[in-house]
Amino acid sequence: GFYLPFKQDYTVEGFSTVIYKGNGVDNTYIGGTGFKPDLVWLKSRSDVDHHYLQDSVRGATKQLISTETGAETSYTNGVKSFENDGFTLGTSNWANENGQTRVAWNWDMGGSNASNTEGNVTSTVRANATYGQSIVSWQYTTAADNLVGHGLSSAPEMILLKSRTTAYNWDVYHKDLSAAIKRLVLNSTAAEDTGFFDTTPTSTVFEYNTSGASNNDNMIAYCFHSVTGYSKFGKYTGNGNASGTSVTTGFEPAFVLVKGLSGDMTHKHWTIRDNTRSPNNDRTKGLHANKNEAEFDASNNAMAFSSTGFQLKGTDPGINENNIEYIYMAFADTREYAYWL
Repeated sequence: GFYLPFKQDYTVEGFSTVIYKGNGVDNTYIGGTGFKPDLVWLKSRSDVDHHYLQDSVRGATKQLISTETGAETSYTNGVKSFENDGFTLGTSNWANENGQTRVAWNWDMGGSNASNTEGNVTSTVRANATYGQSIVSWQYTTAADNLVGHGLSSAPEMILLKSRTTAYNWDVYHKDLSAAIKRLVLNSTAAEDTGFFDTTPTSTVFEYNTSGASNNDNMIAYCFHSVTGYSKFGKYTGNGNASGTSVTTGFEPAFVLVKGLSGDMTHKHWTIRDNTRSPNNDRTKGLHANKNEAEFDASNNAMAFSSTGFQLKGTDPGINENNIEYIYMAFADTREYAYWL
């Protein structure tokens, strides 16, 4: 038998992963996402290359790179458009090089933009309240701490935030850091540091203040909170054993990202596993969100997915050092499938 993605009406969904091989042909359509994606995170599997993020608020042709500090760039021959069940590519080598295998992680962030005035700055928000995720764009002001409306019904538990205008770090808020004012940096292995989220996010706004962005910089944030059966944002403690810590999410993960908070920080990469590149346990095919590398296959850096969560299955200090805390984000695949036997 076999299975195919099946969607009748492209209603609001959450997350999916697709893999493809580039062909170098303009207007190549990559389908199978199960919904019209609003955030597409692309990474080469076969070549040393960066991670590229595109979203529907900034526009499909605008990219940011998670492995470096650079400002937003425009590529009309990269991701050209988002479609009902996927996206269209141009001829750019970073998106569609002939013969190169790639992965795309995709999120449905709600489908339409809205102006949000909940805070002291006006933000443009595309929010998927059902699945607890939103894209937030606003113009930074140095006049006061920025209170930014995020468009969700609950407080964000994780935020990935970047200046589009200034070459500056990716700031990451996570609810399980040691304090609300702490942050991590997505483009670095560094430990948590004093950050720019001065207070805990609320159900309407998050607060942000930084010396890294300039007045009137254009900003972008990807906001998430846990949704039962779909997403989970939490923390676990490693045990240093090959049969490592088990983490309960309440659903079968399709995507897991983890980051260590202390210890030897040279190994504390932002480690990503998914059930598409590694369709069976143990999930050994890895990528690091902070590194421009090819996909690696390592049994000591593996995870096993189950119907209720995931287990660390390696002794690599990047995921399972004894007595070290790690934060994580996990998503389920929300695509619907039709089966033929």
